Amino acid sequence: MNDLSKSVRNIMVIFLFCFIALISYIAYFQVFKGPDIANDSGNKRLWAKRNEVLRGTIYDRDGNALTNSVRIDEYNQSRNYTYGDLYVHALGYIDERFGITGLEDEYDSELSTYSGFSNGIRNFFKDFNLKSAFENRDEEKVGNGVVTTLDYDIQKAAYDAMGDLNGAVVALNPKTGEILAMVSKPTYDPSNLEQVIEDANSGVDTNSKLLNRAIDGLYPPGSVFKTVTLAAALENDPNIVNETFHDTGKITFADGTSLSNYMNQVHGDLSLQMAYRVSSNFVFGTLAMDMGNAKLKEVAERFGFNSRISGVGLLIPASNFPTLNDYEEGNIAQSGIGQGSVLSTPIQMAMVAATVANDGVLMQPKLVNKIVDKDGNTIKEFSNKALKEDVISDDIANTIKEYMGYLVSNNLYRWPAFEGTNAGGKTGTADYMLEDGSEGVPHGWFISVAPIDDPQIAVAVIVEEGENGAGSAADIASQVVRTAILGQ
Repeated sequence: MNDLSKSVRNIMVIFLFCFIALISYIAYFQVFKGPDIANDSGNKRLWAKRNEVLRGTIYDRDGNALTNSVRIDEYNQSRNYTYGDLYVHALGYIDERFGITGLEDEYDSELSTYSGFSNGIRNFFKDFNLKSAFENRDEEKVGNGVVTTLDYDIQKAAYDAMGDLNGAVVALNPKTGEILAMVSKPTYDPSNLEQVIEDANSGVDTNSKLLNRAIDGLYPPGSVFKTVTLAAALENDPNIVNETFHDTGKITFADGTSLSNYMNQVHGDLSLQMAYRVSSNFVFGTLAMDMGNAKLKEVAERFGFNSRISGVGLLIPASNFPTLNDYEEGNIAQSGIGQGSVLSTPIQMAMVAATVANDGVLMQPKLVNKIVDKDGNTIKEFSNKALKEDVISDDIANTIKEYMGYLVSNNLYRWPAFEGTNAGGKTGTADYMLEDGSEGVPHGWFISVAPIDDPQIAVAVIVEEGENGAGSAADIASQVVRTAILGQ
């Protein structure tokens, strides 16, 4: 009898254990996996629910419609992009076969939510008007709208200036963090998505048209990173502004390797300001070695390197600044000129320029200003937010702006579009290796702020295989700045 009772008890324990395991699995599935499945882009029920509401409109900052949706039948609608590929990487796409990307994905819930009836109820209580609460119940349900920060004129200027070149442009308002323009080239036609996806999957698209280079492209920043090195050097030794550097054209390291200036130039005696203007690798490599890796890394991280940054309407992947040992003098010198294992997204370098322009305050990047209902009534606004208040001091920011202004003012003959904008800037030439171990054609970079005395825009431009930043990258930046400041 005791043996029987013991066996029954053991069986009950096993059943209890299995029951608890089953309940735990169901609970886990419901809590952790259920939402992922429900929100999966391939979920047919989710698509059916989306199509109950005519998808809301995405607007530019001035209220111009960038998208529109047309009802095909009860269960289907088409999504159209008003300006073709002009905004395609910022807006993304939505397609039942290929999923959702960009702002279409980030604000899918809002764009699929109809607020008309609830607004009628609010109007009833506000105006005591019973009719207003019910009169629109039988109308087409239209989703909420998303008002972006994008400026059509600046976006178009950046798009046109890039032409057929590959690369990216990002323009920010340094005081608010608003993204005024975001262009990635090459682009693609969102109305012909099937062909675009097919080309990407088959290897026909060798230029990665679907990649938003402005946010997701990681490149060696080259000499535009000297702006960060300059900030760190000024903080490390304020008296360095009075120092004279003797540029011999090349730093030779203990292991026999060396770091040379661009085109093997020898600049001789230089002030810090002139070293920034001529982009002396000798001076900035030496500054990095004198400061050491820890100091330069700390300042780079204040600007946003080595951190994923959550903006409003976008998530920015981490740009990379390395941790190096003291004996790695060659790598430390390379890091001071934005080479070695330093990698940056274009938006990260725009944030560097914007932080300098904003007296050392790093604002949260912002692609969306507000959510509105179908009638334009504001449902939710996104305020401007400082991510870091004291990346660098006011004095250091002002010194860097002065140096950037000196660089541009002495090169107006090369970049005539900067005339009258009181802009500052920094060139960059980024070297890199191809997969086969050979050297690639250098990328060209340019960052700019304008006007120096009251900055309204900060720009970062990269042109893949642009050879040097004083060429097409600077030309593109100058045209974007001119449009933003002079409206021309």
